[in-house]
Amino acid sequence: MDKNCLFCRISRGASSTDFLFENEMLVVFKDINPAAPVHLLIVPKKHIRSINDLSDDDRPILSEMLMVARDMAAQYEVAKSGYRLFFNVERGGGQVIFHLHLHLIGGWNKR
Repeated sequence: MDKNCLFCRISRGASSTDFLFENEMLVVFKDINPAAPVHLLIVPKKHIRSINDLSDDDRPILSEMLMVARDMAAQYEVAKSGYRLFFNVERGGGQVIFHLHLHLIGGWNKR
């Protein structure tokens, strides 16, 4: 954990953020500036700065992030209507918080 990292503080429970999901590897919470009716962040508890900083040992974390994203899409009823998953990588790719996180957005045409 990085003591100055916002997502490290959130993932260890040092903020008032409500978790929609938590396990030993990840937390999931709503984005405070949503870009869609459903905008969730899937965040590993381990501090990984960005996709560029992944190691081979991080493969289980990435797999878990994708499986949890799939489950959250179903829970938030966007799985059938469709959703996007994306990582912003480095400042030029739109990354603002330098702790790996996966965006799940959808809900425009929820049916």
